[in-house]
Amino acid sequence: MIESYEVPATLAGERVDRAVALLTGWTRVDVQELIKRKSVLVDGKKVIKSRRLEEGEIVELLAEPEPVGLPAAQDIAIVERWSDEDVIVISKPAGLVVHPGAGNPDGTLANALLFHHPELADVGEPTRPGIVHRLDRDTSGLMLVARTQRAYDGLVAQLFNHEVERRYIALVWGVPDAPRGVIDAPIGRSVRIPTRMAVREGGRAARTHYEVMESFPEKGVTLLECTLETGRTHQIRVHVAAIGHPVVGDGAYGGRRSSLVMDRPFLHAAALAFDHPVTGERIEIQEPLTPDLAAVLTGLSRELSSEETLEAT
Repeated sequence: MIESYEVPATLAGERVDRAVALLTGWTRVDVQELIKRKSVLVDGKKVIKSRRLEEGEIVELLAEPEPVGLPAAQDIAIVERWSDEDVIVISKPAGLVVHPGAGNPDGTLANALLFHHPELADVGEPTRPGIVHRLDRDTSGLMLVARTQRAYDGLVAQLFNHEVERRYIALVWGVPDAPRGVIDAPIGRSVRIPTRMAVREGGRAARTHYEVMESFPEKGVTLLECTLETGRTHQIRVHVAAIGHPVVGDGAYGGRRSSLVMDRPFLHAAALAFDHPVTGERIEIQEPLTPDLAAVLTGLSRELSSEETLEAT
């Protein structure tokens, strides 16, 4: 899924191609091409370009026009946790989109990288300079970026061969039956809600290892360490939701509840380990929880301590 929109009253009666162009800033020619490719849905159904919209209908965009050229370099601050002439490890904040797309034409990590490291213009895919893997917009933590083509090729190969260790910290609802386990279930686009991913037959193979770090049964949540063996879109969020333990704060996959309100999913890329693509040296980097996530855990620990004190008196 790229984006979804609810048709406002001001666009009621407009053709779908014109309305999508107005909502996204894309050209009508680009939108018409997406409609031909069946990548524009209205209330979950394919449409023709002349279809008139009604107020309140939901327009879903499953793809975006083929981008042309490099993103613009923009002076956006980035935090580098480790770097040399071939590789950068970025600490991405929550809320920062990785590369331009529908609804986010600029202001992304890719724009920032090109400002601070213009050499990335010649590395990897033109629209995603130097970027070898992604994090969701609202996921914080560590990301690998290649500064040279030789590093890019080497890191992409390691990811393909499952040789890059990526560990995440997630707070989930409930308590898993086992303290550790592997979720082995294919992931593909949801048939019921095409803007989301789901465990489904015919999806791409996906494996997530998890281990319980700490439980807060009084609050009904558990802190997990999750390690990716594969890297599918929304993999951890989809997998833990599939076993009945969605990520706290994740509205897309059933994790938003009134008993613990968060502005984003409690999901953080906490550690990376990889073989340097040029020297072969094993590089291991860790990233502490962001202040907002750390504050949630502090609050849970205080509640637990208070209850234990009351029980003891």
